[in-house]
Amino acid sequence: MVEAQQSRRTAVELADQELLASLGYKQEFQRAFTGLETFGIAFSIIGLLPSIASVLVYSIPDGGPSAMVWGWLVASIFILLVGMSMAELASAAPTSGGLYFWTHSLSSPRWRNLLAWIVGYANTVGSIASVASIDWGCAVQITAAASIGSNQTFSATNAQTFGVYTAVVLSHAVICCFGTRLLARLQTVYVVLNILLCLAVIIALPAATPKEFRNSASYALGNFTNTSGWPSGFAFILSFLAPLWTICSFDSSVHISEEASNAATAVPWAIVYAIAIAGVLGWAINIALAFCMGTDLDGIMNSPIGQPMAEIFFNSFGQKGTLALWSIVVVVQYMMGSSMASHTSVLAASRQSFAFSRDGALPFSSYLYRMNAFTGTPVNTVWFVALSSVALGLLAFAGDSAINAIFSMSITALYVAYAIPIAARFMGANDFAPGPFSLGRWSAPVAAVAVLWMAFMGTVFLFPAAPSPDVGDMNYTVVRRARGVLALSLVWYYFPKYGGVHWFRGPVPTVEKQAAVARDIPGEEGSERPSMADTVEKEKAAVRVTQQEA
Repeated sequence: MVEAQQSRRTAVELADQELLASLGYKQEFQRAFTGLETFGIAFSIIGLLPSIASVLVYSIPDGGPSAMVWGWLVASIFILLVGMSMAELASAAPTSGGLYFWTHSLSSPRWRNLLAWIVGYANTVGSIASVASIDWGCAVQITAAASIGSNQTFSATNAQTFGVYTAVVLSHAVICCFGTRLLARLQTVYVVLNILLCLAVIIALPAATPKEFRNSASYALGNFTNTSGWPSGFAFILSFLAPLWTICSFDSSVHISEEASNAATAVPWAIVYAIAIAGVLGWAINIALAFCMGTDLDGIMNSPIGQPMAEIFFNSFGQKGTLALWSIVVVVQYMMGSSMASHTSVLAASRQSFAFSRDGALPFSSYLYRMNAFTGTPVNTVWFVALSSVALGLLAFAGDSAINAIFSMSITALYVAYAIPIAARFMGANDFAPGPFSLGRWSAPVAAVAVLWMAFMGTVFLFPAAPSPDVGDMNYTVVRRARGVLALSLVWYYFPKYGGVHWFRGPVPTVEKQAAVARDIPGEEGSERPSMADTVEKEKAAVRVTQQEA
């Protein structure tokens, strides 16, 4: 039995290595993530209850209970369509470069370098913004715990919150410098804690809530309280920020493709399962909150605790009960930040930065593209992500609107990176061939809806939280993404003599095309990189190996 299991693992590892080599990359990471642990990466970065706690402040003013319940349901369906389209690409070409690798492989020769450049920078910046927003949410939750413990006499200043935030980010960086095998084992712990916390709240909150804070079904499911100043329809759409930010960064599983066993199958299903389970559990959590939050929405939003969900818990569980439960929320949020929620986010963002620097696109790529010989992890890119996140956190001193823009920027930047490769697959002639995960005839309509959804929501989130804003209330996402990220990356691309247009050629192979691949595919000798279609037989072989050995 032991020998058979070892033989199966060896066969799968060899198939993974051959598949990666057919994509043009050598195996540099340890294949330490099982299917469950790969799912754990995507599910942990979603974080559910802690994430909902971080963004509840956005859904309550934009519709109250109705926005929390029905806004979550509507948005979750569209997010699942985005994830399914991404999963098809992940199954066809599982590599850490993921999004921008797919963009370069599927786009027309005239535009592939520029589009891959844009996607790579959008994904890198979006991943770093995700780390910053997740860890900022964790810092706010820690200061909220201090406020609860002091019986609401303590209220953190921006400087104090930034100090906590910096400590959280740096501690996550230290954790993510550890070996891959340790990080992989932690994912199962994160999944269990996340699900147990969600179930505890769904069951315990209704049972503990005093009668004066319990809402009727007509209020919880039908009341629409709009205090944003926008028309009710547009306010309802703005409430989608909560589910979109919560169920985002699921491409994190893609970025550890080179560390996952049987990646062509494990990675796409990890994406789909993570989104589907998060959508269902998140909807249940929002329903529980809507029934147990009372009707004083202004009191929830302006509580001295500074955290709407913490205030709801305080009203239901009291000080000691809230502290006990909130401490678990903080721990799960911390786990989410390191690997996903800070621990996972840093992990996934560092892998994305590693892949992009491997292809020479980031400044100081030669320094960032280094694997630590002792830990077997890209330590330099981990610290690059961490320090960049700390720098983003300085926006807290510019006001609430500035720091809040990081939340919407993480969505809009990532949606740019998600939409381009999905659209490229269908907008021109290419040799895409699906892997083990495929939607079949539904691929095109699902992708069309997904791209239109991302384009629409990416535009919506450039609007301010309220109409007619002053300088302090302006949504700075449009400045940081449009002018800061996209504009600077294009300037760097077209910069005279030294810009990427003169030397960037997309994903750079780290191994020569295998002779076996060249022999099996006529007319491909001498090609710098095999096409995506070249990898299909290897993906199917990997699946057959797993099935036969089982």
